[in-house]
Amino acid sequence: MSKKENKEQRKKRKEFDKGRVFVKIMAGILALLMLTATGTTIIYALI
Repeated sequence: MSKKENKEQRKKRKEFDKGRVFVKIMAGILALLMLTATGTTIIYALI
């Protein structure tokens, strides 16, 4: 492989990793929101 092809592969891998991290962070935030919504709903139902 030439140096140019190697650099392109690294760049693609970095972009892919950034996208993966972003998706994981968003999934975590959504999971947290769902848990808090469920918790508040249960608390209000018990009151």
